Amino acid sequence: MVVLGVDPGSLHTGYAVLNVVQNRQTLVEYGTLHLHKLNDHQLRLKHLFERLSDVIDRHLPDECAVEMPVYGKNPQSMLKLGRAQATAMLAALVREIPVQEYTPKEIKKSVTGNGNASKEQVWFMVRAILKIEEAQPKDGLDASDALAIALCHAQRKKFDAGPSYTGWDAFLRANPDRAK
Repeated sequence: MVVLGVDPGSLHTGYAVLNVVQNRQTLVEYGTLHLHKLNDHQLRLKHLFERLSDVIDRHLPDECAVEMPVYGKNPQSMLKLGRAQATAMLAALVREIPVQEYTPKEIKKSVTGNGNASKEQVWFMVRAILKIEEAQPKDGLDASDALAIALCHAQRKKFDAGPSYTGWDAFLRANPDRAK
């Protein structure tokens, strides 16, 4: 499975592509799309759509995971962030790639064990999990957040891989052919 992780932003959007085989995640590509040089918000969204579409076309991800904005002090900033998130989701959805959203706390907890971890702590754990040698993310902490989003999704998929049962009785009721 190939997973695209996206940390949407109206000025900087992090992205990461991981190859996931069973319990192993391998880094394919990660980086940050810098949109701050464009003055018009609509042009930023267009550029974001085109650049993420390029990433998708290059790597053909099976699934996409996106961080969902959950709070903010400035309503205008939250509106712009929501638009960036929708643009990232649309880039995947028009190619029929399923999209899953995760809160920042879910992402941090899945990677570090602490839902209130700092961006630096997230980078430290992402580096360890993916065996990245560089001391700092090559393109900023938005890129490392996107790696964490992709890792969170890969881990969730691993644990959501099949049905869960409340005990042997429930398992046998659901699988009568397996009782011998």
